[in-house]
Amino acid sequence: MSRFMSSRLSTLKPYTPGEQPRGREYIKLNTNESPFPPSENVIKAVNSAAVSELRLYSDPECTELREAIARYTGYQSKNIFVGNGSDEVLSFLFMAYGENGVTYPSVSYGFYKVYCDLYGLEKHEKALREDFTVCPDDYIGGKSLKVIANPNAPTGMALGTDEIERIVRENPDSVVVIDEAYVDFGAESAVGLVKNYPNLAVVQTFSKSRSLAGARLGFCVASEALTDDLNRIKYSNNPYNINRLTLIAGKAAIEDREYFEKCRREIIRVRELFSQQLIERGFAVLKSSANFVFAKSPEIGGKELYLRLKEKGFLIRHFDSDGISDYNRITIGLEDDMRSLISAIDSL
Repeated sequence: MSRFMSSRLSTLKPYTPGEQPRGREYIKLNTNESPFPPSENVIKAVNSAAVSELRLYSDPECTELREAIARYTGYQSKNIFVGNGSDEVLSFLFMAYGENGVTYPSVSYGFYKVYCDLYGLEKHEKALREDFTVCPDDYIGGKSLKVIANPNAPTGMALGTDEIERIVRENPDSVVVIDEAYVDFGAESAVGLVKNYPNLAVVQTFSKSRSLAGARLGFCVASEALTDDLNRIKYSNNPYNINRLTLIAGKAAIEDREYFEKCRREIIRVRELFSQQLIERGFAVLKSSANFVFAKSPEIGGKELYLRLKEKGFLIRHFDSDGISDYNRITIGLEDDMRSLISAIDSL
């Protein structure tokens, strides 16, 4: 670190992304990417003609993509904000509404804590229940920004929309953010509640169920007043936040519903099969509504299992955090990948 670094930021602990290996070949089940390629429609759309247009700036209003997302969600384009990954959307939400502090689960997406530290926001971390579920009562009252990943990460467990609605309804003086990065794999989306609650922002991503993690694209569905706020921040930061190719890829991806449904159904099927195979081997496996499982071995500690599987060419995600260090998060890959992983576990 240089001596010029801001004193406030010098103690910042940045987010640690999952390993992205170079050189050695791994079966990569650690960062919740889709095992399937993007839709053929995406590949056709991102063609040489589109590449030739890279000499021009992208559309700062993301008009065609926002209209496509609006058609998909049943809202108007004025209710859609598009970001460079859902991480940028979340960052802007923290920046816009976190001045009275931020309330979020103590075991959840690691970026929530980082954003609070980055923007100097007071943190209100709420412990999960003993069964790893989020307690809605912890998110009612006060004027802090409420942020809940649903399904939660790394547990994969989800609240019902009735519980989400109660949190939103009983916090009329603060914004509630529902981070639905994994919602397409078994949870019920809160998008339908937006029309009734001007304080609700629902965030989704193209990284998981639409196979575009490398394109960096996310969006928020919210009242026009909230999307106006986010656009004020965007245009004060980077008006061209989405590149031309990503705009094209995103539109093609969200319009190909048949491929989307096919991929997500297969991931759900393989997740259930893999979960049962782990349970048969004595693992404790939380009920997942995501494209991963959170599991604990009865015989091998979480970190040891992670390290020994890595030696065998498998990457899973381990968190050295209180209360969850015995568990590992395992992304659902192709059925053959999961079968190979089970064989590796049996060999240990």
